[in-house]
Amino acid sequence: MRKEDKGNIIVQLGEKLQEYAHFYLVDVTGLNAAVTSALRRKCFQSEIKMVLVKNTLLHKALENLDGDFSPLYGCLKGTTAVLFSNTANAPAKLLKDFAKDGVPALKAAYAEEGFYVGAEQLDALTAIKSKNEVIAEIVALLQSPAKNVLSALQSGGNTIHGVLKTLGEKSE
Repeated sequence: MRKEDKGNIIVQLGEKLQEYAHFYLVDVTGLNAAVTSALRRKCFQSEIKMVLVKNTLLHKALENLDGDFSPLYGCLKGTTAVLFSNTANAPAKLLKDFAKDGVPALKAAYAEEGFYVGAEQLDALTAIKSKNEVIAEIVALLQSPAKNVLSALQSGGNTIHGVLKTLGEKSE
């Protein structure tokens, strides 16, 4: 590969790394063409971009970014695919559902501005909630006291009305 081609690939990887908020490094060693194709199909359905990369080119692209990505450098060995996503837990759920016999295995991930190194981090990554999920939970928590007050006021009004009606009927 020519030096200028490598430079173009490094720039393109850098753009992808900045475009997507989260990315996973996955070991795809041992995947045959049919399994790789099925993985790509599932990634497309989940709005995840899968790119096979050379480790040295990814290393240089990470070095060119703002921030310290050094915890990921040790994982850049073997055959590596990068899964880019805007939802932090989507690739983790996909890998967990897709994984058979440990293939494809998670090497590392950068999600929610944190580093997760090792395949044992997959459960922690699936538990991460997306920004929209957290906002929905907060809104539900904020609405529940108001709903309880409204419900109590409405049922209390009906109760008082019923008591007054009953008292009014008795006196006749």
